[in-house]
Amino acid sequence: MADPRFFARQGPFSIGELARLASAEIAPGEDPGRMIADVAALDAAGPDEISFLDNPRYAASFAASRAGACIVHPRFAPRAPAGMTLLTTPAPYMAYAKVSRAYYPPPRPTPAVAATAIIDPSATMGDGCRIDAGSVIGPRVEIGAGTWIAANAVIGEGVVIGRDCSIGACASVTHAVVGDRVMIYAGARIGQDGFGFASDRTGHLRVPQLGRVMIGDDVEVGANTTIDRGAGPDTVIGAGCMIDNLVQIGHNVQMGRGCVIVSQVGISGSTRLGDFVVIGGQAGLAGHLSIGSGVRIAAKSGLNGDVPPGTDVGGAPAVPVREWRRQIAAVKRLGRRGKAEGEPSPEGS
Repeated sequence: MADPRFFARQGPFSIGELARLASAEIAPGEDPGRMIADVAALDAAGPDEISFLDNPRYAASFAASRAGACIVHPRFAPRAPAGMTLLTTPAPYMAYAKVSRAYYPPPRPTPAVAATAIIDPSATMGDGCRIDAGSVIGPRVEIGAGTWIAANAVIGEGVVIGRDCSIGACASVTHAVVGDRVMIYAGARIGQDGFGFASDRTGHLRVPQLGRVMIGDDVEVGANTTIDRGAGPDTVIGAGCMIDNLVQIGHNVQMGRGCVIVSQVGISGSTRLGDFVVIGGQAGLAGHLSIGSGVRIAAKSGLNGDVPPGTDVGGAPAVPVREWRRQIAAVKRLGRRGKAEGEPSPEGS
């Protein structure tokens, strides 16, 4: 059970209601009126709670679970313990996401403006906004209805933020136009200067960064992530993108819709990503690249060339995944051959 000090639970809900929410089928013979009080993990759930199985690695935990109900793929149904009500679906994790959001919907801000918030008189705010203690709202800022600005966040001059957004504690947003339902987590830095300068023998001269950051609707930007504003053209984050913590996005980067960027990724300036690109953790992308729609980049990869749409790549420098796997296998074979031939280990060399 989630700690009630931090999470407000709704419900209970009937099996029939949960099945409708999840677009799942109730197993034959089960009671759609059975009430379920909460969600829980397979190994912690009790008879009045619902869980889910998505990863086959947890099939044994599913078979031993005491959960009253479970969302599963039909192929796992025969392994369910006695007394467990099954909701079957080809997409258990998505179904569970819908169910868990019913029990724990995203919090809505209580409209209020803290006495210690600093709001420029020229700023405008829609109905139902919440501005927490220590926040600074600059001149000519526009904030849409229902948006929550958390403690000590700074919204710079001229920034536009849409409806039902959340700007986390100590985040800063400058030179940006932000869409609706955007979540920017604590400590994120949006719109600071890009890393742009000219160099000669006398030193380095910063080039003015005259673009903006344009963030589409339904985007999430993780804690302590940084997104530089453009140098002239804008930096663009497409609608529905999910960006993890500790990501660096350079100036003029353009991301299409629905991209997923995992933590510690670095994307250098002027690189373009198509729609639904997925980049694994700690990958690094050189500047001025074109990454096609549907590309998937493995964790810790290093890219220094364009990638055509629909390609999976990995390694450093990154190559198509099949070639990368062959390279790994070849290195392992060389290692085994060296050991068999009695080559000294690094410790003995």
